[in-house]
Amino acid sequence: MPRQARLDTPGTLHHVIIRGIEKKRVVGDDKDRKEFISRMGDLSTEEKTTIYAWALMSNHAHILLRSGPLGLSKFMRRLLTGYAVYYNNRHNRHGHLFQNRFKSIVCEEDAYFQELVRYIHLNPIRAGMVPNMTKLDGYSWCGHSVIMGRKRHDWQERGYVLNWFGKQKKEAKNRYRRYVQEGISLGDRPDLVGGGLIRSLGGWSNVISMRRHGAQDFSDERILGSGEFVEQIIEEAEDLVKRQLPANRRQKTIDKILQDICNMRGVNIMELSSGSRRRFVSEARRAIVCRLVKDHGIPLAEVARHVGVSTSAVSKIISREAI
Repeated sequence: MPRQARLDTPGTLHHVIIRGIEKKRVVGDDKDRKEFISRMGDLSTEEKTTIYAWALMSNHAHILLRSGPLGLSKFMRRLLTGYAVYYNNRHNRHGHLFQNRFKSIVCEEDAYFQELVRYIHLNPIRAGMVPNMTKLDGYSWCGHSVIMGRKRHDWQERGYVLNWFGKQKKEAKNRYRRYVQEGISLGDRPDLVGGGLIRSLGGWSNVISMRRHGAQDFSDERILGSGEFVEQIIEEAEDLVKRQLPANRRQKTIDKILQDICNMRGVNIMELSSGSRRRFVSEARRAIVCRLVKDHGIPLAEVARHVGVSTSAVSKIISREAI
């Protein structure tokens, strides 16, 4: 079955799940963890992407965020591509680090914001990486410690989360912590991350009830929310696609950068795409690769097709430029 398009309207609340390829590790030690978090924070500021909750595990990560003006996909491409290049270079490995397609779930904020913050921040306890709430309060690799005021990341939106729990900061922090602790007994919560109709309607019990009564409701595996919310999001996404597709902005961006840099450096585009290794062609290729990957988050494989070299060659260029 073909994969569905992403619902990527700017300003949308997303629960993003990133997984290592074949369930392999995506961080090897604390240096890797610091690198991932630093990149995530820097990019969130640069791309105006707001991060509310996150948890970095051994072979996957969860992020609750609101996409910036350019949407979710560019932010995630830049984060995952840049980190994968760093990780492969440091650990002397090659190939994909993450599953090709990260999972993103559009979330109905009023109904699910608090539950998702709690679910994400309890990941280290559910996985046995942290034994209890006391340890979680100061745990460095999860956004809970920032909400508790034990760690500081200026890019994480602490105040907005606390406002859901009270007007006074101390009172809100205590209520937030109690709410998170109460979630430990709820377990894995498949209704928050499961499939289509189950998630949209809040669990199998609601699905069965509606079927018994012959009721119908909208559902979509990309959305966590009520049927009305699902319908609204899909309509908005369809309108956005209608506006964006004719513009073909991504290809135009690639073509413009190719043309501008080749013209500036006196390089023929055909010579570039043929894989020529002449020095001035290689220098133009390096400049193009860095612009497309670093500034616009274009996937390495797509860049490689335009500049006449392999994906691994593009990866080496990025490594040398220390993205």
